[in-house]
Amino acid sequence: MALLEVDKITVSFDGFRALDSLSLSLEAGELRCIVGPNGAGKTTLMDVITGKTRPDSGVVRFADRNITNMPEHVIVGLGIGRKFQRPTVFPNHTVFENLELTAHGDKGVFRALFGGISSETRMAIERTLELTGLLDQRFRRAGLLSHGQKQWLEIGMLLMQQPKLLLVDEPVAGMTQNEIERTAEILATLAGRQTVVVVEHDMDFVRSIASTVTVLHEGRVLAEGPMREVQNDPRVIEVYLGA
Repeated sequence: MALLEVDKITVSFDGFRALDSLSLSLEAGELRCIVGPNGAGKTTLMDVITGKTRPDSGVVRFADRNITNMPEHVIVGLGIGRKFQRPTVFPNHTVFENLELTAHGDKGVFRALFGGISSETRMAIERTLELTGLLDQRFRRAGLLSHGQKQWLEIGMLLMQQPKLLLVDEPVAGMTQNEIERTAEILATLAGRQTVVVVEHDMDFVRSIASTVTVLHEGRVLAEGPMREVQNDPRVIEVYLGA
């Protein structure tokens, strides 16, 4: 059974059809890359899935539940996390504190007043620090991290919320080559644990992580399948790769 099903979603803005009866299905544990030229509908699709934008028609199902038009905070609570292109961290708090503040679980008044975290939360933070390569940065203020490290921290902050589906928007924009390679390792490690959707323009990066690629064009799915097949599709070359 698919974890996420987008069924014939249509979205229009002032007569412009951003999504045109678009359908998409994601299996649990899958790592999917979504690519396409500017204006193809990538961001609008993410907005519909997360409840930011209401579709004109169509249905979005998550874990076999209709989430179409649910409020954003409810969708987050169901297990969908989204990372935008620009990282948003708490700059004056340490890396460890950033992860603690976003941890899933008890955030009651008693804990807020008297401090202390559970052993389960502490272990989850340690696992996340290791996964994101930030173990040696745990006591550093987040505002002092490099751009790439901030991106990894924000991914970690989302993971602390225990999402079933993680939407990641252009994670390697502005990164050095070493940071890009490390980001590829992080996302590849997540595959199988979470369902991960990556929207990205850097095709070399997509090739390094993708098993299945969905290409959008004019609000519709132009092509979908293994990277080696999609990149050789004449339609994809014409509207995107050949540009």
